[in-house]
Amino acid sequence: MADLLFLSHRIPYPPDKGEKIRAFHILRHLARDHRVHVGCLIDDPEDWRHVADLRTFCADLACFPLHRRRRRLTALLAMRPGRPLTRDYFSHRGLARWVADKWAGGVRDVFVYSSAMAPYVMGRRGGRRILDMVDIDSEKWRAYAEASAWPGRWLYAREARTLLALERAAAAEFDHTFLVSAAECAHFALLAPDLGGRVTALANGVDLARFAPDLGLPNPYPEASPAIVFTGTMDYRPNQDAVIWFAKAVLPGVRAARPGGKAPVFYIVGARPGRGVRELARLPGVVVTGRVPDTRPYLAHAALVVAPLRIARGVQNKVLEAMAMARPVLATPAAFEGITAAPGRDLLVADGAPAMIAAAISVLAGRHPELGRAARAAMQRHYAWEETLAPLDTLFVPAPVKRGEVPA
Repeated sequence: MADLLFLSHRIPYPPDKGEKIRAFHILRHLARDHRVHVGCLIDDPEDWRHVADLRTFCADLACFPLHRRRRRLTALLAMRPGRPLTRDYFSHRGLARWVADKWAGGVRDVFVYSSAMAPYVMGRRGGRRILDMVDIDSEKWRAYAEASAWPGRWLYAREARTLLALERAAAAEFDHTFLVSAAECAHFALLAPDLGGRVTALANGVDLARFAPDLGLPNPYPEASPAIVFTGTMDYRPNQDAVIWFAKAVLPGVRAARPGGKAPVFYIVGARPGRGVRELARLPGVVVTGRVPDTRPYLAHAALVVAPLRIARGVQNKVLEAMAMARPVLATPAAFEGITAAPGRDLLVADGAPAMIAAAISVLAGRHPELGRAARAAMQRHYAWEETLAPLDTLFVPAPVKRGEVPA
């Protein structure tokens, strides 16, 4: 088996939230045919307890602490023209030395997860270098800028501009670059038309055995009112924006209609809710759970799962997981983008508060009895990890040498 360097901006375990889910499944897939040397950063103290479990998938594992507040300050102090804050936020001398040592030791094939980690190997030659940008992160910062007042608008716009320059430079230098969907690839081609041919889609998947209906999971809801559920890490700005908007602009209209005879309750399920999210619990019919050991019971017994994101990039794992569990899902166009499914048959997609209120009422009133079954079937057709990750199998196979050429 060949050696492979795998770099990730966060520990790729456990596979319990967006970026970790994709990173872990890619790592496990690559580990079938490679001795994988994993270098990563850890910015959540809770994650240190998972290091031993991750080691079972690696030939070597090196984890380095990243202190969020300290790194934010360091990045701001290091700000200089043309350099994104992201680059300095995720810069760690210990990880850089570890990468250099691995490179000197002959580990030259590299899989880099996220554009933030690309600088660790940019400028190095030899082997195959593959970059998984997942999403166009610079576009997320652009969206933040549009939704913010000064000085945040200026800072976010600057990050969008400088990070796009890094994304373009990385895509030009790496042997190949992946994004999570064809839609994301098409958008990147608009931003970097000279690089379109170097970027292709590597779709997300969903663990169809873990996220399945009829697992016999306990009901976490203490009352008989139908549960509307949102799952996600709650210190992430797009998730915060989504639940605040839904709780204030959509939920009151749904509760007033009392579809099925009862006012539904909105459950916000996810770790690290900030004050703005916690304060939503003061509203009628809103419950903020904070961190839970397993989100699946909340999905399994939900009358409706919502993904009301107004700021989103790539593919939302929360939508795939809920659909795999055969739950009715209601998403905004931003949350649905990049997902291979049929709106109206496999899930509902609504834009704006009035449309979302009407769609939620229709589900809770029982007008879409086949929605969950169709959702599960769509995931089975398109989102098994073995199929979505098949393009990885030929990444590090040496290209055949043409007659007369000298191998590099």
